[in-house]
Order: sequence, then C-alpha cells, then structure tokens
Amino acid sequence: MNDAPAAPADTLRSALAGLLDGLPARQATGAVERLIANYRGETPTDAPILRDRADVAAYAAYRMPATFEAVRAALGALADALPGWSPASQLDLGGGTGAATWAVSAVWPGVRPVTVLDWAEPALALGRELAAAHPDLRGARWQRARIGAGLALDDTDLLTVSYVLNELDPAGRAALVDAAAGAARTVVVVEAGTPAGYARIIEARDRLVAAGFRIAAPCPHSAACPIVPGTDWCHFSARVSRSSLHRQVKGGSLAYEDEKFSYVAATRLPAAPAPARVVRRPQIRKGQVLLDLCEPGTEAAGGGRIARTTVTRRHGPLYRAARDAEWGDAWPPEHEDGTREES
Repeated sequence: MNDAPAAPADTLRSALAGLLDGLPARQATGAVERLIANYRGETPTDAPILRDRADVAAYAAYRMPATFEAVRAALGALADALPGWSPASQLDLGGGTGAATWAVSAVWPGVRPVTVLDWAEPALALGRELAAAHPDLRGARWQRARIGAGLALDDTDLLTVSYVLNELDPAGRAALVDAAAGAARTVVVVEAGTPAGYARIIEARDRLVAAGFRIAAPCPHSAACPIVPGTDWCHFSARVSRSSLHRQVKGGSLAYEDEKFSYVAATRLPAAPAPARVVRRPQIRKGQVLLDLCEPGTEAAGGGRIARTTVTRRHGPLYRAARDAEWGDAWPPEHEDGTREES
C-alpha cells in the first residue's frame, strides 16, 4: 500500500472535482462564459467580478488548474535561479481562490506563513475551503482587500501576482507593482501569454528593475528586453489537464490544453539567471535542432538579444539535450553537478 501524500496538482484536482456538485451544468457553463468575457476584456475594474459561490465554483474549476500550472512553471524557473532558497513567507496579491499558494507549495513544500488578499469575499471563502485539503495551506490567512492604489502590504519573502494586472488601469498597475516592490524580497508576476499580457509584464519588469530588483527569470539579464513591442511577445506554455467543464465550455474533446502565459520573477537576493532561455518551440530537423534564444547582449547594445542557435549531431551530448529541450527551458542544460555543456 502506498501511503505517500498526493502531489499538489492531484490534490487540487480532487478538491476542485466536488465544487460543481449540485450546480446545474447550464448554470456552470453560463457563469464561466460570462466570467471569461470579463477577465479577458479590456475594461479595467476595481469591483469584484466573482459575485457568489456559483460564480467562484465554476470559474475555479475552469481556471484554477491553468493558473496553478502557469505559476508553478514560473516558480520553477525562479527556483533554478535561486538554488537552495525557499521562501520563508508568501503573500498572494489578488490571489482569489489561491492557485498561486498551491503552486508555491508544489515547488517548495512545507508550512510557512501565507496570506491571500483579494477583493472578492466568495473567492476567499472558497479558497479557504479548498486549502483545508492541503496540509501546507490549512493555516493560511484569507483577507479581503481592495487591490489597487493605496494598498498597504506587510513585508514578505515572496509575493505572487497572477492574472491580476489586466483588471487594473495603468495607474493601478503601477501602484500595485510599487507596493509589491516595497514589501517583498522576491516578486513573481504572471499574466496571460498575449501581446497585451506581455506588455503588462514588461511594465512590471521595468518598475521592479528601477526599484533595485534583479531579474531571475525568464530573462538571462536585467537589461532592456530585446523584443520590439508590436513585432513579437515573450510567452511560454504549460500543459493543463482538462476537466469535463473545460471540454463542455470550449466544445473540445482533448484531455489537455496548453496555457500560454508571460511572467517575470525578480529578486533582491543574489540570483543566477539562466545563461540563455529558449523562447520559442525548438525546431527539430534531420540532424539538427534550431533554438531561438534570449541571451544577454553586449554592454554597448544596452540590452539583451534574440538569437538563433543551430545544434547539430557533431555537438554530441549538446545535440541530444537540444532534441529534448522544450520551450521555456534554460540553455545550455545544467548537469547534476551544476556545470553546463558548452554551447
């Protein structure tokens, strides 16, 4: 008999599975469709979007797994840049039902002080209910707060902000990031992997760097982003298991979907960012792999650069690593002893 504790992702899926019991399918689908329209719309809001338990249950079942996987991927890159570090405390800003708290516990297991701030009381109530299923999160505080200008935050080791900036106007976004920079030693911001989401991440990135933070991930540098706005955007992908509600709302049949997201992880701690980052899906050709990499640029250039690297069979172990490389990976890969292949 296997008495090992379930993985956080499995525990979360199990906890979410019972949320829609007793809620008519048509009501759940209608709530999700309306809430998606609000969350993905361009109209900023400083009022709760999630109105009642039905709204929260439907939206949590639909969106929480994707948020969890995206934030977990971002935190995994942060952990790689801060080997041996684990957050002593977490503040989840605008955290809703707490997907980012589950993601932190997946990357750094253990009990720590956790506070979730959100303006929607139904989301906080459901987040508290879900957290009862996770031994690391049962002591978390769920506190109602208006997210935006005038926000006062307690000091914390790690502050997470996921899928929140799109709900704020430019002044509100600036105020939130400045408050985060003043309260935390490490900040992780995640947004939708769209051109607009990437633009919000760059705004946050620039403000964090100006406040004295260094970029830990995904960028291999803290200089200006080499991507020209309007020509491309930096984003990544996380695989998400689809629930029956996912398939019902989207009219799809696949058991999974890919969540596209943009993010920045910034810290005041000594960090070791990746030497380079794979920023598009690797292209595998006969005898070669094409990698598009974000790399540190020259001092004269004043920023990073996007460059294509071709890895061929003659590169030996590096070629095998390139064939296994995925979008978002650090490059070159790190060995167990902390060394890297020469690219």
